[in-house]
Amino acid sequence: MRKASLATFALIAALCCSLPAAAQHEGHVMAKAAIDPALATAVADKSRATDSLRDKYRRPDETLTFFQVSPTMKVGEYAPGGGWYSRLLGLYLGPKGKLVGLFADASKGTEQMQANIAKNVAKFPAEVAEWASLPADRFSALTLGAIPDAEKGTFDRILVMRALHNMMRSNVADSEIRKMRELLKPDGMIGIEQHRAKADAPFAYTDGSKGYMLEADMIKLMEIHGFTFVGKSEANANPKDPANWPGGVWTLPPSMGENTEAAEKARLTAIGESDRMTLLFRKRP
Repeated sequence: MRKASLATFALIAALCCSLPAAAQHEGHVMAKAAIDPALATAVADKSRATDSLRDKYRRPDETLTFFQVSPTMKVGEYAPGGGWYSRLLGLYLGPKGKLVGLFADASKGTEQMQANIAKNVAKFPAEVAEWASLPADRFSALTLGAIPDAEKGTFDRILVMRALHNMMRSNVADSEIRKMRELLKPDGMIGIEQHRAKADAPFAYTDGSKGYMLEADMIKLMEIHGFTFVGKSEANANPKDPANWPGGVWTLPPSMGENTEAAEKARLTAIGESDRMTLLFRKRP
């Protein structure tokens, strides 16, 4: 009986050590920190009159504070897209820090894809400079397919805002994350905001095709690629989102599909934007 009990205890201990990342980190919800006055000023800037309509869903002041972004840092924004965060980051980082647009590696894509990426890289600094009313040399951009050696190990933070599902859909998440890791300083961190699937959602719904990802999968993915999970914030949580839309996250605002009736738009607007995880990871030695 004694031997059997010890064996059972050892088995239970082994199973506990092998629990999924999310189970190990359920208590990693971090408390809110004070908002940097410079960030509050940027968020309140009159140039954000239109963008600020989405602040109640995206809480950029809480999000950037949780990611421990300060105005003197060199920060990379992955897949800047429509510029919602770029405009705010330009205002916040432009005077004393550095904002760098990080665009996907399109070296294995079509010629058209490569041309589009090159065009976006070329125009990013001037666009952000115009938004922030600052000189263009305060900003820069590069593609992860051609990282200059001088850029490696120089970034304080990299932000991946609602973009990981696109990496998964394109089957480039592994390579893109590895390249972002090269850019970070030894103690640099990656902040991830991503549409959050329910914990019991099937793989077919969490493979990136619907926009929603499992929090446990995101933590495990980053840990595999050399990052330590620092913690999570519920700043971008939305309990009203059932996260089971047949059409994926694009059913909700701001997209709401293309042929939505007025009454349905009103219902979706009342729900708001997606429920999102907000996770922070530190580069591991």
